Amino acid sequence: MKKGALSEFAVPGGEIAVRVTPKASRNAIEQSPEGLRIYVTTAPEGGKANADVRKMLAKALGVAPTSLSLIRGQTAREKVFRLEE
Repeated sequence: MKKGALSEFAVPGGEIAVRVTPKASRNAIEQSPEGLRIYVTTAPEGGKANADVRKMLAKALGVAPTSLSLIRGQTAREKVFRLEE
């Protein structure tokens, strides 16, 4: 997904729910009626997959990775990020 492709979700203070699939065959973001799905090749060890998800989501939103914080789902597949104002 190209940079800024999900810019409609880039609402300051807004929460973005995603479903993550770690150890995938490729890195990708898919938008469907059920919501956002993010596939990362990274294993979910030591927060590495979460870091990659945050970077990919920030790029797709067109914001800096530091402006996204993981507020729910640190060890779950269902995660919620907040875009800081």
